[in-house]
Formats: sequence, C-alpha cells, structure tokens
Amino acid sequence: MGIRELAVRWADALDGAVAPVLTRSQIETLLAELADVLVAAVRGTREAAVGQDAAAVLFAANYRDQIAVSHSVLVICRDMVREICPTGTESDFEAVRERAIVVAAEFAAGFTSALRNAALGEQETTLAAAFSAAQEAEVRRQLSEARFEAVFAGASVGIGTVDVTGRVLEVNAAMADMLGLPAAMVPGRSVAELLGPANIGDAYANLEHLLSGRTDRFRLETDHLRRDGTITSIDLSMSAVRDSSGRVRFLIGVAVDVTERKQLADRLWHDANHDSLTGLPNRVLFFDRLASAVPPVGVCYLDLDGFKEVNDVWGHTVGDRVLRDVAQRLRASVESVGGLVARIGGDEFIVLVEKCTGAQQLETMSALLRDGLATPIQVAGRPVVVGASIGTVFAEDRPTDIDEMMHAVDTAMYRNKATGGRRLRHELS
Repeated sequence: MGIRELAVRWADALDGAVAPVLTRSQIETLLAELADVLVAAVRGTREAAVGQDAAAVLFAANYRDQIAVSHSVLVICRDMVREICPTGTESDFEAVRERAIVVAAEFAAGFTSALRNAALGEQETTLAAAFSAAQEAEVRRQLSEARFEAVFAGASVGIGTVDVTGRVLEVNAAMADMLGLPAAMVPGRSVAELLGPANIGDAYANLEHLLSGRTDRFRLETDHLRRDGTITSIDLSMSAVRDSSGRVRFLIGVAVDVTERKQLADRLWHDANHDSLTGLPNRVLFFDRLASAVPPVGVCYLDLDGFKEVNDVWGHTVGDRVLRDVAQRLRASVESVGGLVARIGGDEFIVLVEKCTGAQQLETMSALLRDGLATPIQVAGRPVVVGASIGTVFAEDRPTDIDEMMHAVDTAMYRNKATGGRRLRHELS
C-alpha cells in the first residue's frame, strides 16, 4: 500500500470531521509524516508512546471531534496492520495487531489529554478575566462593573457569584443551562445543594475555608443530576474576592461542562480495553483484573477446536461471525456464575473466577462453557460446530507471577487438546 496511499486513506477517513485549517494536499503531507511514525511504532521499531505525539499534532491541525479519534484508531488498527502484515502466519498477524492496539490506545490518550488541556485553558483564561474584573469593581466600580457584566453575560462557560453565607447571588445563562434550571430559580440556593449530595461534604469544607480566609480558591469535578434526568459533568473553580482590608466580600465561580470529554474518555478507555470484534475484555484488561483478583483464583483457558478449518473452508468473514457468536455464548455461560471472560487473541478465550472454591468449581465452569458451545452455530443457513479444549488452573493466593500461571494453564489446555478433549487440570499452590 505504501505510506502515501495510507495517508490518502487516512485523509478520506477524516472527511466529515471539523474542517481543518489546512488544504487537502497539506493534510495528506501531514498525515504521511504521522503515518510513517505510527507504522514504525506498530512494527515495533519505535516506542508506542509516539501515538500521543501524533494525536497532539492532529489536534493542533484542528481535528478536535470524536470522528477524528474513532476513524484514526480504525486506520491504526486496520490499515496500518494490513500495510505491515499483508501476508504471513496467524501468530505474526496477532503480534502486529497487539502492537497496533497499544499504539491506538496511546493515540487515544494523547487526544484526550490535548482535549482536556484545551478545555482547561479556556476555563483558566475566563476565570482570570472574570476574577480580575471582579476585583477592580471594588476600586473602580463604574468601569469595572461594565467590563464584568460583559464577561459574565457573554462567556461560553458558566459563571456565578456567591455571598458570604454560601448562597448563590447570580448566574449567567451558561451556568443555568449546565444546572438544568432557569436562571431565575438559581439565586438563593446553596452551592452545596447545587453540587449534589455526592460532594456536599467537600463543598462545605471548601466553602468554609474560602469564607474564613484560609484559602483563596478551590476546584472540584462533580456530576450534577438535572431536573430532566440527564447528568452533566462539571469542572468547577471558585475564588474569594476580597476588599481593600482583605475581608471576603463574595465568591466567584467558573464552571466548564466536561460531559462530552468524560464520555469520550470513557469510550476511548473501553475501546482500548475491549476486543473490537467480540466486545469482550481484551488481554490488557484481563491481566489487570487477574493481578488484582480476590483469591483464591481460578482460570479456564479455551482454544476452539477446528476453527482453522472454518476460516479455510468458509473464509474469515464467516469465521468472524462464528467468533462473535462464541463470545456471546461464553459471556452468557460465565456471567450466570459471576466470572469474567476475555478474548486474548485468535480463537483463544480465557475465564477468570474470583473467590474460587477449588477444582470442582472449575469442573463445573468448564462444563458450562462446553454446554454453551454444544448447539451448532447457524451462519447463512449453514450449521457450524465448534468445540473447545479447556485447561484450568487454581491458585489459593493472588498470583504473584502472572507468566507462570498463564504457562501452567496453557500447558493444561494443550495436554487436553492432545488427548482429544479430556480436560486436565494443573494446580498452583
């Protein structure tokens, strides 16, 4: 395919995002430079962290909405993998894809960081302007009040003032919209009430410190339940405005709606920790959960029997459908007894059982998993039968050596496969 063609595909994928400041030719040149760096990272010849730098460059070029992120992640995980590994063994493809997932996660993290920094920059700029105008109001009331009112009314972020008892004096339209209330209904309410029960302790403590003069400013992030049932995430900063004697006259607060940023961060985290084909947790999330699992711990390792023939006979499209169906069945079997199932690559799945009672529970889990796969899968009117070789391992304590535990369960699974499906168990003390 080549880097230049990859850049053209990437530019096509970004079509429809916020209009950049560059021409199409400049965009392709920029994306070619970024693609060259990212392909090297996916190959393993550069650190995956360059994905964050690439995201920052793309963000600076005015690609700042969700389309730019999701479509760029798709280019990394699909087109760049195809560029690096157009042919080769399944293990080669899986290794490249795993590196691509890590690079994509770094890219997503970089984009989230750039988005957050931009939002905070606007918040800090607005707070500084509002705070400066409010201070001058005491000294040069006529001129400063006009300036403050202009900032107050026209700001895209929420602004409000609070009296020395902690009750709201006034809010602008943006703040009222975040709270989901008419502006006329906000004055007179306490800040703690508006922040919500989850933050009421912090609200009172911070307000007391501000009003007593012990601090000049506080900042917190809270979720606010609006009257219509929706939740708004708000990043709030509050500062004390003093008179010439140092006495607190009132408080001024500036709020930024970070709902979309939080939702995007949650979505990016999900995409980085879940398998794109089946929606199951991926290798990264599984190992994180295993490392913090509540002991005793049991693990079941599944490898589908005969899946290679499914791909060889009917093609990878049918194979992908079968994998999605298998994932749904395994999830249904496992969730009914409180386990976690993940796809760790190819046709391999793994199940984590926390507070495992021992070998008998793993025997029961294995039977549930096999029963879930017993019914043939119907794909385009054709029955596809898949079985699974399963190896299990049991540990009394939380595993300190994850590699050792995975080697043990992998060995148990392959012994099972070699004996034609008779499950063997390897126990760790």
